[in-house]
Amino acid sequence: MPDVRIEEAMRSGMRVRRFRTVGPDDPIPQDAGTVAAYPADTSVAVVGLSDNGLATALAFHRAGLRVAGVDFSRERLAQISSGRVSLPQQGRQHLREALVDPDFGLSAELRAITSTDVVVICVPTALDDHMLPDLAPLANACADVVRLAREGQLIILTSTTYAGTTTDLLVRPLESLGFTIGVDVNVAFSPERLGSVSDQSADQMPPRIVGGASPACLARAQRVLGGVCSQVHSVSTTEAAEMTRLLENTFRAVNIALVNEFSSACHEIGVEPMEVIDAAATNPGGFTRFTPGPGVGGHSLPYDPYHLTWQMRRYRRRMPVVESAMNAIADRPAQVVSRIQTLLSESGVATRSARVLVVGVAYKPNVGDTRESSAIEIVSRLMSMGVDVEVADCRVNVLPLPEGGVVGVQPLGTVDVTSYDVVLVHTLHDDEDLAPLSHARVLLDATYQLDAQPQRVTL
Repeated sequence: MPDVRIEEAMRSGMRVRRFRTVGPDDPIPQDAGTVAAYPADTSVAVVGLSDNGLATALAFHRAGLRVAGVDFSRERLAQISSGRVSLPQQGRQHLREALVDPDFGLSAELRAITSTDVVVICVPTALDDHMLPDLAPLANACADVVRLAREGQLIILTSTTYAGTTTDLLVRPLESLGFTIGVDVNVAFSPERLGSVSDQSADQMPPRIVGGASPACLARAQRVLGGVCSQVHSVSTTEAAEMTRLLENTFRAVNIALVNEFSSACHEIGVEPMEVIDAAATNPGGFTRFTPGPGVGGHSLPYDPYHLTWQMRRYRRRMPVVESAMNAIADRPAQVVSRIQTLLSESGVATRSARVLVVGVAYKPNVGDTRESSAIEIVSRLMSMGVDVEVADCRVNVLPLPEGGVVGVQPLGTVDVTSYDVVLVHTLHDDEDLAPLSHARVLLDATYQLDAQPQRVTL
């Protein structure tokens, strides 16, 4: 099987060593709920260092493994090497510690994976302009991993995609090269659950889901993941694991669409939506708490349910609940803009002479990440109407616009809030000083968290 000498991997810029391979015949823990940690001499390569991939690499490093982080983008590697990444504060500290550790390396050369026992694929998946899954980056990465695979490796796919991807992109291509799955090489799928908990220790993390391409594959993946997360929940197939991730994010999307719609109904009736949500949350057996907002962003929610609806077209089946929810989510930024227009009209301010301040443009609190943030569409729509829009965020430097170009971002404390006709609070960070908001003429609170602020209105 294909192999590359350690010296070649080291010349690519990664510091690695060869370690004993953990074989399929190693003892299997009796209790799959709490899985024993992997042998200390296991090494892992993480392919794809987006936020989730980086969090995965750091989690393995903190657990004591030798880690090689691989990304084809040298710009992304430079960002990681300089610490310019979207991680919580503790995550950034972990990164600083890893970067000075010879057992943690970064490389733009995929050949580095041939020296490791485990390969974890974390390549992001996205949609094309027609809202259809764009699987080309993932398919290319999997093809490269298959081409360089060697006997004894465990390959774990984590990227969110349609059910059957692991079989289509890893299992069958490996078999076509002569590998026997579960004997020569092990393959598993374990959906991403690390990005949002990168600051937590193994015993604090939610259970990690895993499905193997064979019983031997599952057993080995359980052992490896058990060193990162204290609870590993196994399912019968890789397809079941893939569907689990789709259900999680589809559930979130549907409920976010529902609570946004409900909050608008509360506005019409004259009821504070958060009061109702707080009251309903006292019944944990019959209610799952979701909070309304200006829209969704990031690498998961805007995309993942479309993988499911796309796949169902093959079976001539529709998913009207999911489709309706995704349409509602897509419409939410436009609803925010419409509400701003109404507030301007009520204040007697013409749209083309209006000034609007958007506070917080990251896609979620306490990160500097603007990927798919609903603030991008909101700002773009307002600017296209002639509104003078400015942006404040203590964690973001610039806001990219869909048509190209960027909007400069400044700290809220440097802004004269009284000079704006409407202040839209889009995202709140824990370390943001909110005192200036008390001087806003009209405060549109899309976070539903500022009920004590004067002049506050909601969507």
